[in-house]
Amino acid sequence: MSESKSFQLGTIGALGLSVVSSVSIVICNKALMSYLGFIFATTLTSWHLLVTFCSLHVALWMKLFEHKPFDPRTVIGFGILNGISIGLLNLSLGFNSVGFYQMTKLAIIPCTVLLETLYLSKRFSRSVQFSLAILLLGVGIATVTDLQLNILGSVLSLLAVVTTCIAQIMTNTIQKKYKVSSTQLLYQSCPYQAMTLFISGPFLDKFLTNQNVFTFKYTPDVLAFIVLSCLISVSVNFSTFLVIGRTSPVTYQVLGHLKTCLVLAFGYVLLHDPFGWRNISGIVIALVGMVSYSYYCNHENQKKTIEPTATPEAEEGESEPLTHAENGAAAFNDIAVSRAPERKSERFMHA
Repeated sequence: MSESKSFQLGTIGALGLSVVSSVSIVICNKALMSYLGFIFATTLTSWHLLVTFCSLHVALWMKLFEHKPFDPRTVIGFGILNGISIGLLNLSLGFNSVGFYQMTKLAIIPCTVLLETLYLSKRFSRSVQFSLAILLLGVGIATVTDLQLNILGSVLSLLAVVTTCIAQIMTNTIQKKYKVSSTQLLYQSCPYQAMTLFISGPFLDKFLTNQNVFTFKYTPDVLAFIVLSCLISVSVNFSTFLVIGRTSPVTYQVLGHLKTCLVLAFGYVLLHDPFGWRNISGIVIALVGMVSYSYYCNHENQKKTIEPTATPEAEEGESEPLTHAENGAAAFNDIAVSRAPERKSERFMHA
């Protein structure tokens, strides 16, 4: 099997793992928060990261991957930035309506496109831009309901979008620049992300929910779902870095919106959430956008292989589709959850 075909199969596997693990953790966290009353989102995310780090440490001890240290300032800054972006996304949900929060998540793709165009000189074709617009329109129809604006919430949303975009772009560029794998980057940055949220989490959750995570009554059911959530999060965190590394931040966001559509469908089937024609039409439009995005990216990749490849990296375009991607490298929006049961855990990407 050729190296190109092997890479494509690896990319498809990473995308599949990301979708399955993310949808699984959403269902698990939704049950934990909406039905068992454990609404401490930021603290739970810090536990996810701690378990992920411990799992990777065991994998390192078993020599399943090689530890490759690189610039410590980059690792620390990247880890703290990821932690801050998760906290800001939770604050954004806390100070905004669910509808405005969904708009915040939709804004991540155009913001990422803008930042990569301005600072990385990437070029996005009109076809790709149009496909992304269709995707965002569909997800918006399916998920956005009420739009209540306030100054503080808007500022927090803006900060959340910018930090999330930068963190996801860094996930890709760091792996390329330092030639580290997704596992190596996750292993080194995980402790700083975990500590950022572990320290701030209880205070942030107390501020948002008026409840104390340390005085919560931990029943056997709650503990079982927390353990299950943490175990699934290992796969979520690993697949997040793997997908962004193999594709691009924009493609990861497109995949994230696919997960949103799947979560809506599974929520209706398994948890009997409200689901109307608006949701169905939005999901259909979003799927059209996703298929179109993948088609045009594949088409542009094929043109690149035919044309002379003497183009510098500065002219790199957005040609990393959902099933065929350029090699490279948490984004943790999929596992940073909403603040209260009445929110129905709407907040699932980090994506």
